[in-house]
Amino acid sequence: MRAGLFIALLAAAWLGGQVQDGLAQNRRSAAPSESAKLSPSKEAPLRKETGRSADPFTVGFVTGTPQCTEFAMTQDIAATLATGQETGPHGEVALRVLPIVGNGGIRNVVDVLTLPGADVAIAPVVLVDRLREARTFGGISDRLTYIAPLHIEEFHVLARPEIGSLTELAGKRVNLGEDGSASAILGRDVFNRLGVKISESNLAPEAALDGLRKGDLSAALLVSGKPVSLLTQVSQLDGIRLLPIPYSKELLQQEYLPSTLRHQDYPNIIAAEASVDTIALKSALFAYNWPIGSERYRLLDLFVQTFFARFPEFLGGAHHPKWREVNLAAQLPGWQRFRPAERWLQQQSGGEAALRKAFGRFLDEKPTANPPDREELFRDFLRWRERNPAK
Repeated sequence: MRAGLFIALLAAAWLGGQVQDGLAQNRRSAAPSESAKLSPSKEAPLRKETGRSADPFTVGFVTGTPQCTEFAMTQDIAATLATGQETGPHGEVALRVLPIVGNGGIRNVVDVLTLPGADVAIAPVVLVDRLREARTFGGISDRLTYIAPLHIEEFHVLARPEIGSLTELAGKRVNLGEDGSASAILGRDVFNRLGVKISESNLAPEAALDGLRKGDLSAALLVSGKPVSLLTQVSQLDGIRLLPIPYSKELLQQEYLPSTLRHQDYPNIIAAEASVDTIALKSALFAYNWPIGSERYRLLDLFVQTFFARFPEFLGGAHHPKWREVNLAAQLPGWQRFRPAERWLQQQSGGEAALRKAFGRFLDEKPTANPPDREELFRDFLRWRERNPAK
């Protein structure tokens, strides 16, 4: 009996090891490597369960880390849409938005393409475009759609006081953010384009700030829409400064935009009347292309109708200032808009084409000499119409 028991224990231990090995292999195969750096090598197309959901009333919203602006805007959506709804007999609401913490980069896109409960994600347009072109996860054009372009996300390069320019970071230790994040992937791209060879570190934002204060890092990059609440923890007493990023049309055009960080954005870092030039990229609200008529498709339809109809509420109050950059009617070249979103926009006085035509007639009476001024006026015109739908 003792011999039999000993053999049984050995067999159980061996079987347990096999199960653990199998689970580890499954985890490795299920989570695509975020260090692939968008290489053109193809992986198996990502799969997503499209059956009935355990929670048919909750929209899964993949966003960035809790320290970033994109997470704050997702919280704005969740909190605002949770109000003003009729509740059921047990206090349930017809629509909930559940923030899902991502890293703002590849993981956000992968989560929407794979997780059954992930419906939408905020992601940089340039990053999603590159994933589509590289076909790292197969063709994604038919599995991803967009609801609306959002705001721009600025590059923030925080540096120690002895660093006066971006070129002085050559050979220095610079934190680009966690591996696979938009900050790490696109920060690496920008430094390479500008010819500044750094020693890369991949810490989380709060750890990077601590590294700056201690002198373990010379600089740290954070890519997020201004103002980023995390940077309110930075004081001029820390000696940390924001470095300008020179905008080069030859090196950065098409994918990056010029932008400026001002005193009103970061009064604790930037002196009054001062400003810091930087670059930025566009972000958008992407959605999984659920089958038409499916449970998740109907839920996403309800989300769009509710979000679009209540969008004017996001333009004031305590909501993040980045909402005032959003133009729901703007288009995202190369991508198909979610059909209910397109239909809603078309129902608003015939869509953007009709709005631009009417706006053009208005401007003919009051011409502007500068084309950018015209575009800015059009965005203000759209925001006014959203606040005054009956006009």
